[in-house]
Amino acid sequence: MQNQIIVRFGDGKILKGTTADLFPNKAVFHLKDKDSGVIQEINISSLKAIYFVKSFTGNPDYQERDDIERVGLGKKIMVQFTDGETLVGYTQGYSPNRDIFIVFPSDPDSNNEKVFVVTKATAKVSFI
Repeated sequence: MQNQIIVRFGDGKILKGTTADLFPNKAVFHLKDKDSGVIQEINISSLKAIYFVKSFTGNPDYQERDDIERVGLGKKIMVQFTDGETLVGYTQGYSPNRDIFIVFPSDPDSNNEKVFVVTKATAKVSFI
């Protein structure tokens, strides 16, 4: 299955495309660029986060809500990235010793289906 993803690197670079071989326990995966079709190998350690998205464009005017309770997705968490972005959602597997953890957005109408967060790109992670 091809997942639509937006890849954000630690240096701010952004790539959009699809992947079929991204797994939280692997150090690399392949991204097929949405426009050029070029496939490149991505090293997860160089990333900030990987956003699994419903669409590449999303709705820039949509204001995500973080006050919606979503049952069955784990504990509510707030992630503050080193670049200032804040992500609120739910996780079942956060541990500061893991390289990656998965966050499901609080808002079911978010363009993000889930986010693979690279732990070293976070400034603060707290359960709320």
